[in-house]
Amino acid sequence: MEAFTTFTARAVPFDQSNIDTDQIIPARFLKFSRKDGYGNFLFYDLRFDESGAERRDFILNRPEYRGAGIVVAGSNFACGSSREGAVYALFDYGVRAVIAPSFSDIFHANCFKNGLLPVRLPEEQVAALRQAVKERPGAAMTVDLRSCTITDPTGARISFSIDPFWREALLQGLDEIGLTMTYRDKINEFERQYHGEMVWLA
Repeated sequence: MEAFTTFTARAVPFDQSNIDTDQIIPARFLKFSRKDGYGNFLFYDLRFDESGAERRDFILNRPEYRGAGIVVAGSNFACGSSREGAVYALFDYGVRAVIAPSFSDIFHANCFKNGLLPVRLPEEQVAALRQAVKERPGAAMTVDLRSCTITDPTGARISFSIDPFWREALLQGLDEIGLTMTYRDKINEFERQYHGEMVWLA
């Protein structure tokens, strides 16, 4: 898993609440292998029309927001089904952080397991961030996981909190299995000691 320390990128504001996982990636694309990337499927039915042409009015198709790496969203982001493909699509498009007042629980957990940082902030702070992005379209924001701060397009800094376990996992670029394997020597030592004391197990 790719580590997350400090990330600076163009931000895109999504005002609507309750953006669901079927909007993030329609179910029909989940049959494809991820090896070629899911980024082209992100918000597919919103980004493209029936002929496959870009919809000019969709925010990610506007030049100032194209290729954005930070999403500033409304509440209950990624509600609906539990598909992990929603995280894949965001990550493969280039999004490394989503800032919102709230997320669906399963999406929130899936983010940490795939190197994408979900940041919860009070609704009024997220609304102010979206407004700052709108007033400076195309401007960059910085999310620093080491200091747990966001630097908005005006240069103002906002602090956020995150579970210490998942913060360390992201900083090291480790999922749950990877974190477990950092204790490999201790696990092996326990096994040697345990089997030495419990010889009858052999």
